[in-house]
Amino acid sequence: MEIVPLGDSALIVRVDDSLGEVLATMRKLEAANISGVSDIAPAFASVALFLESPEQLEACSEAVRVALGKKRRASGAAVKPRLIEVPVCYDVEFALDLETVAQHCGLAPKEVVARHAAARYGVRCVGFTPGFPFLGGLPSKLATPRRKSPRAAVPAGSVAIGGPQTGIYPLRSPGGWNIIGRTPLRLFDVTRERAALFRAGDRVHFFQIRRDEFERWEE
Repeated sequence: MEIVPLGDSALIVRVDDSLGEVLATMRKLEAANISGVSDIAPAFASVALFLESPEQLEACSEAVRVALGKKRRASGAAVKPRLIEVPVCYDVEFALDLETVAQHCGLAPKEVVARHAAARYGVRCVGFTPGFPFLGGLPSKLATPRRKSPRAAVPAGSVAIGGPQTGIYPLRSPGGWNIIGRTPLRLFDVTRERAALFRAGDRVHFFQIRRDEFERWEE
């Protein structure tokens, strides 16, 4: 485990490339309630701590070492990951790159959809744009390189494949992943208590819906 500065007002704790290790480290740091830490953010193989001021960098670094050096006490109730069911319409109107993915994988488009919806995913981290979930668990057969030319604007709710991962664009934004469908769910909403729908450690299951069902979900 390595603790290094990130600029003058943040720290990065580097851990193994394991979701369990990342989440365990994050929970230890949250439980330590370190003075001067304004936010804690997990990533693929690290946890970032953002500080209230640069003057706290050295003291926080030492506090992090102490917190992570302690053995974690067994808690009464284990933290259970949430399961989030995500409806997806894979119709051609929304699946701009489904044919490309199918050709790359040597599968029929319907088989790509079936395999994508049948898999079980885990949220590795949230970022890129507010609320964007990076999901591990994509079947290896569906892994497809990102587009050579990213789109200037990807519609909100687009479900896409980028390399060995799948993800969902919460907002209209640039993007280079292969779009295979769209969900009517609102992934990021500042009016909610938790603006982002997903958080690291959540489990995700996609299920297919028809075009008319998509419209009813949006109402």
